[in-house]
Amino acid sequence: MAENTQKDPKDWVSGDDPMTGAQESYLKTLAEQAHERPPKDELTKAEASELIDEMRQKAGLDE
Repeated sequence: MAENTQKDPKDWVSGDDPMTGAQESYLKTLAEQAHERPPKDELTKAEASELIDEMRQKAGLDE
């Protein structure tokens, strides 16, 4: 079984599509928890996914 089953967001077929409403909402929630400002710019799905990972770490949700 592969150790890394997650695909890099940069390799997503739909990675250049605009972020989803769910991603935007989650980023706002994470930004509050991490005491950061939510992004003002429109992000792609891939950019939003990477920012979610960063915000999760800042909010202490990833170990």
